[in-house]
Amino acid sequence: MTAALDLLAGRDRDLLVRVVAVACSGRTLPSTAEELAGLVVRSGEALVFCDVYVLDECGRVMEGAGRAVPLGEGDVGWVAAHGRARRHRDGRGVAVPVHSGPAVIGVLDVRSAGPCREPDVALVGALAELFAPVLCSCRRLRTAREREFAAERFAERAVQVQEAERSRLSREIHDGVAQHLASLGFHLSAAQAALEGPGPDGPAPSGARAQIARARELCDLAAAETRAAIGGLRPPVLDDLGLPAALATLAREAGAPTSHGAVDVTVTVTGELEEPLPDHVQTALYRIAQEAVGNCLRHAAATCVDLLLEHDRDRVRLTVADDGVGFAPRQGHRSGAYGLRGMAERAELLGGRFTVTSRPGAGTTVEAVVPIRNGSPGR
Repeated sequence: MTAALDLLAGRDRDLLVRVVAVACSGRTLPSTAEELAGLVVRSGEALVFCDVYVLDECGRVMEGAGRAVPLGEGDVGWVAAHGRARRHRDGRGVAVPVHSGPAVIGVLDVRSAGPCREPDVALVGALAELFAPVLCSCRRLRTAREREFAAERFAERAVQVQEAERSRLSREIHDGVAQHLASLGFHLSAAQAALEGPGPDGPAPSGARAQIARARELCDLAAAETRAAIGGLRPPVLDDLGLPAALATLAREAGAPTSHGAVDVTVTVTGELEEPLPDHVQTALYRIAQEAVGNCLRHAAATCVDLLLEHDRDRVRLTVADDGVGFAPRQGHRSGAYGLRGMAERAELLGGRFTVTSRPGAGTTVEAVVPIRNGSPGR
């Protein structure tokens, strides 16, 4: 490396500064490779063209200049496989390896206007040494981004599969159980009307009429619960109007008066995003809110529940807080433990985190923070 620095410093005092500027620019592949290729051409005496190839994550292909060269194929592939420079057969260029330790991670492939001069060959070799840490950093960043992108796609697919199953169940309940309940209600109404009228043996016993009326009430209750289950499996408002509107609908339904009284449920949305949240992120956050509010209604004995949805540039935060009885998280919460695990799993599936803060008599706050990643990974 010292010899390379001496050669470069003696040839062009500003060249090292320009290489450092590219290294610190924060750009990813392939834009960094293009910048480095331009530096090679501008620094040579008779160089007219340069391609920078970088080893792919699998270690089998050199990628660059919009094409991929398998190891061992052509001049670039031969250099990548053998780790030694190789001149082109016409003498008008050379391919030089970029080493990271014993491994070849890149190749500089240059062309000249005429026969490639020795000073230019030496320059390219020195630049290959200097470019090595820059390309290593870019490869690591590319790998990290590809893995993040793969994790995001996996999470999206997992949520899609879950929601597809919920939609299937919703359709089956609607077309099966709900229709049977409707038919049962019709027949109960007909039976009740028949019992009310005069029969050949006189009026029906009052006990029979009471049983029919009770059966009718239970049928209506089952039908109402079935409709609620269908709506909970896949609320149309989430698809039609998005997460904030779905949360508002959830709050309105949760705050409806019941035999146990009414709960004041409020929703606050802050911040704006440059792009809408991905569908699978909206779905996961809605499910977390749905479970958290359900826990409040079933277990917390709360009078007030606050939902807060905060949008930031690179993340979204959902907070559900109640003023209920609370519990000791370390000891678990037997009736709500499964729901808490489910909420945590949904957040973690998206690469986020889920926390629960509570103590007896002081209410409970659950918080889900999910990162937002837009676009595909840089190559």
